[in-house]
Amino acid sequence: MLTVLTQAGHTADPAATPTVDAMTLTQPATTDRGAIVPDGTTPVLDVVVPVHNEERDLEDCVRRLHAQLTHTFPYRFRITVADNASTDRTLERARALEAELAEVTVVHLAEKGRGRALHAVWSASDASVLAYMDVDLSTDLAALAPLVAPLLSGHSDIAIGSRLARGARVVRGPKRELISRGYNLLLRGTLAIRFSDAQCGFKAIRADVAARLLPHVTDTGWFFDTELLVLAERTGLRIHEVPVDWVDDPDSRVDIVATALADLRGIVRLTRAMANGTVPVRQLRSQLGRAPIEVRAGGVPTSLVRQLARFAAVGVASTLAYLLLFSLLRTGMSAQPANLIALAVTAVANTAANRRFTFGVRGRHQAGRHQFEGLLVFGLGLGLTSGSLAVLNGLTAPGRALELAVLVAANLAATVLRFLLLRGWVFHPRRLDPRSPR
Repeated sequence: MLTVLTQAGHTADPAATPTVDAMTLTQPATTDRGAIVPDGTTPVLDVVVPVHNEERDLEDCVRRLHAQLTHTFPYRFRITVADNASTDRTLERARALEAELAEVTVVHLAEKGRGRALHAVWSASDASVLAYMDVDLSTDLAALAPLVAPLLSGHSDIAIGSRLARGARVVRGPKRELISRGYNLLLRGTLAIRFSDAQCGFKAIRADVAARLLPHVTDTGWFFDTELLVLAERTGLRIHEVPVDWVDDPDSRVDIVATALADLRGIVRLTRAMANGTVPVRQLRSQLGRAPIEVRAGGVPTSLVRQLARFAAVGVASTLAYLLLFSLLRTGMSAQPANLIALAVTAVANTAANRRFTFGVRGRHQAGRHQFEGLLVFGLGLGLTSGSLAVLNGLTAPGRALELAVLVAANLAATVLRFLLLRGWVFHPRRLDPRSPR
């Protein structure tokens, strides 16, 4: 039996969450979309493996995937090798596998791009569930059943493997770990996403959902995944996360710098498209029959005026504490280290006070994240105040009164910026959902 996992990665109560097996799948599930009922003639699952110059790894990947599906998946399936303009023997070896294994199909594209390959194959597929995975099989194939099960049952619309969800086991170097976490943190700050891992090469989507979303996904490269997931989340679709066992491929040919720059451009483009209405989110939401899930943490004052008043009160207390601490430290050290220590101490207290009194967030849930992001906001304040001190001391030899006056002005500017970031990013209501990945 394929057991559905909850979004946080735990096994759900069978009485509360749909499960899928060969006996029960033919009975409609009590969900908005309903279970997928195999008709015996078309594949239920189509797994796409995008490749570019992968002649060495292709055969092992396809054979292992074919064996896994043959022994564990009870319905018809297809494996589609999407060759992206390979210049080595990748296409030749793919054709050989196609001739040998009835469930393998090959599609050749004249241009590179993972997003281009997935868009082309998924748009033309007749399968009910569409999936893809990287050819290096960094993700353990044991996660394939939990990935597909909630889509078959109608419990979810999209399923993603996550290397950052609780329960995932990941083996990779610190550089890749830092880049992955940094990218997903950036997405949370800019696009207010709630899914935990945008770029894991292990995803699946219901075909009826893909048919609605794909025409509005324009990226042809690595940002394709992120764009699809953000669009799905904004239209109220349910994204199921599966914690995976993942081992980094040391021979990965991904150009990290080029990919990072392309992702940054994608974030800017998608943010602009969401803001100006280029992407018809409301229309898609209506077509898909989904209402957005509005989540608001209890006790959060939603009035901008009330939040400003509370933030101002906390800010006044923090500024007085900062000036007092700076003055005390300044008697024994130079201005820059005194400023750093005073800001660091008051920043932690400021974030904790605003968390509780301004935005009404209580308890330990996400407290670590709030403090971490609060320190990032503190870094911007440090840049403003330290920069002001540097300019002041570079132009003249200021007295203590002038030094304090400049710091007050710089702190006022930093305070405005801090409020905007705390309200629109750190404590945004969409990110306070207790069901979101921790």
